[in-house]
Amino acid sequence: MDTSKSFKIFVVEDDDWYNRLLVHNLSLIPDYDIESFTSGKDCIKNLNKEPDVITLDYRLPDMKGLEVLKEIKAINEDIQVVLISEQDDIEVVVELLKHGAYDYIVKSSDVKERLLNTVNNIRQGSRLKKEIVSLRQEVKKKYSYQNTIIGNSPAAEKIFSLIEKATRTNISVTITGETGTGKELVAKAIHYNSTRAKKPFIPVNVAAIPKDLIESELFGHEKGAFTGASSRRIGKFEEANGGTLFLDEMAEMDIALQAKLLRALQEKEITRIGSNETVKTNCRIIIATNKNLIEEVNAGNFRQDLYYRLFGLPIELPPLRERGNDVVILAKHFIQNFCKENQLEEKTLSSSASKRLLSYSFPGNIRELKSVIELAATLSDTDEITEDNLMFGGQNMLDSLLTEERTLREYNLEILNRFLEKYDNNIKLVAEKLDIGVATIYRMLKEERN
Repeated sequence: MDTSKSFKIFVVEDDDWYNRLLVHNLSLIPDYDIESFTSGKDCIKNLNKEPDVITLDYRLPDMKGLEVLKEIKAINEDIQVVLISEQDDIEVVVELLKHGAYDYIVKSSDVKERLLNTVNNIRQGSRLKKEIVSLRQEVKKKYSYQNTIIGNSPAAEKIFSLIEKATRTNISVTITGETGTGKELVAKAIHYNSTRAKKPFIPVNVAAIPKDLIESELFGHEKGAFTGASSRRIGKFEEANGGTLFLDEMAEMDIALQAKLLRALQEKEITRIGSNETVKTNCRIIIATNKNLIEEVNAGNFRQDLYYRLFGLPIELPPLRERGNDVVILAKHFIQNFCKENQLEEKTLSSSASKRLLSYSFPGNIRELKSVIELAATLSDTDEITEDNLMFGGQNMLDSLLTEERTLREYNLEILNRFLEKYDNNIKLVAEKLDIGVATIYRMLKEERN
């Protein structure tokens, strides 16, 4: 952002001497661009010049200050208006502030100091506001459809179409797919391209939060609600108010909490733990899971009524192995980004490397592809990534593990840590993948620390 750009101010004052006084005071700041008027109508006619601030006399010959204020705000509500007048009736001041006046300054000996301070505060706020707008635009660009769904396969086009449909309304969305297919990225794309984009996107990984803490995490708690609750905590529902609450690994939610979640969704209100007061909430719900929720319902692990309340618009993300040449397109995208972020010379992908990528099944999907490509770009000593630079999880992991002799306990811990890293520390999922108990994982991690 160009902070050197001049700051435009209109001075509206019918008293010629006082008009010149205000212009002089404001001109003490070199980059203030000041234009003066003696009537409300002249000021309004020139609003196309987009002033940042207007100092406005309450009593003008053609219009009252309140009339001018309303006209200004109706045309451009971003213009800040500072009323300057001898009028000191508190009811008048309150009325002006209610209609959007930034401040009211009574004409007195300290008007210069007050005016300069007020305008400076407006300018600082304007800079901050522009920075926020710029950041939001960057975020929206980052999560645009084109940057979220990279590829031209029929599967990618279908996802693109569904995301576009999801942004048009506030319907709940259920995103399914294997681990690493980009479920959270799709959820963000929906949020940042919807009418809720200016409000928070709050992600919650249900599987990563201990069972006895998830209720507090979602709904919050009051001070003293339980041992360790030393202060009030705002839950994720309240944090996401006006925005989107993204519940990842939804199938892992304890069935006892599902009833409370259902009530919160139906009533659009929550109750903090330890409180009797309800808090209204207004957040869109997007859920994600790598399990079949209907199968979970039939197995008695997931409430049927909650399933129908949440299901909404379904978006199924296909595994990378079913997306054909998208693998190569994604690989080239990751190469370009990685080289740019790490100030490396741009690298290309050899035809043999492309063929190798297309022949691999990618059990870790897009997340695994990104990891493989970044490692390959690091290992490559030339401007080309070859087949030899590609190291996949299967045989390469085994070769790495067996390069040095270790105890069986050390091998077990190595495997466990690799799986925890691969599945984002989702202990329940890792237990399923390794066919061991959750308690066994906790025991092994405890032994590792000792």
